[in-house]
Amino acid sequence: MLRIKLISIFSAGIFLLAACGGSDADLTPTIDPNALSTQVVETFSAGLTQTAVAQPTIQLFPTLTPSPTFAPFATSAATFPPISQATVAPTKSCYSMAFVSDVTIPDNTPMTPGQTFTKTWKVVNNGSCAWDAGFKFAFTGGDAMSGVTYTLPSAVAVNATLDISIAMTAPTTKTGAIRSNWRMSTAGGQFFGDEVYVVVTVGGSASTPTVTATATKASYP
Repeated sequence: MLRIKLISIFSAGIFLLAACGGSDADLTPTIDPNALSTQVVETFSAGLTQTAVAQPTIQLFPTLTPSPTFAPFATSAATFPPISQATVAPTKSCYSMAFVSDVTIPDNTPMTPGQTFTKTWKVVNNGSCAWDAGFKFAFTGGDAMSGVTYTLPSAVAVNATLDISIAMTAPTTKTGAIRSNWRMSTAGGQFFGDEVYVVVTVGGSASTPTVTATATKASYP
């Protein structure tokens, strides 16, 4: 379409020039149709070339590389182990100890300051569970008189009796009735049963001790 328009415009121009040039026949140039067509084509081609040059170069978008496909996270099929039920520890009533008798050092035994002696109690396991090796007979109040905790070397069966001996030393800074309280406990320190005691009179006559702790000696039939 553009080519036809250019040819029409160029032809009209030539005719106008011819009309303005005079009436003399020798001044009118002879137009070669072939040459005219060639020139119009060249002009049209040149116009296309200039139009192409004038237009900005269209840059193609770069080819995008597809992102790697990430595999979905695997669903953990691990199962947690069931929570086991905690082992029920023996109740406090399972363990018990009862006082039977004073084997040595009856209550209010006179002592000189610094005198050493060994106190022995006879006790019985009157609970429903055996005492395990490692159970402890420990000081609980009063004056320890240098006594140390006794640890059971072996188990003690239910209803079995046991003599427990503690080495002690009468105090040198106190006089009068001196009392020391002791009690059985599990290896973990849970006390149970009767609290037994020893009372000695240091540097004076026998008297009833004044104590703040409460302890009893139960008679075991």
